[in-house]
Formats: sequence, C-alpha cells, structure tokens
Amino acid sequence: MAAPITTPTPCIRQCTLDSHDVCIGCFRTLQEITCWSSADEQTRQQIVQNTKRRKQARQTA
Repeated sequence: MAAPITTPTPCIRQCTLDSHDVCIGCFRTLQEITCWSSADEQTRQQIVQNTKRRKQARQTA
C-alpha cells in the first residue's frame, strides 16, 4: 500500500512564470507544476525542497 499524500501544494495562487519557467509565487518549475497532481509523497517533498532553495536564491540575488 502506498504512503498517504500529506505534503500540501506550495501554490499560493500567484501563478506567473518567469523567463526560466519558474513560478514567481510558489517557485516551482513548469514541469513540477504539471506533475504535482500525480506525484507521490517522496516526489512532492523533493519538489518542496527545490522550491525552498529557489526562493532563498532569489532573495539573496
């Protein structure tokens, strides 16, 4: 039996992609956004970690 999905979407309904196809609201890539609904828990957690790194990088740039 698969583990339950508990990681909430990082979407904040500010959906606009930058020139690198990264959402300026949630910091997911277009690919991460499109695969979210079918992603397993481990993949979702990895996506959230990716968004945290992107957000931090943007704030320090």
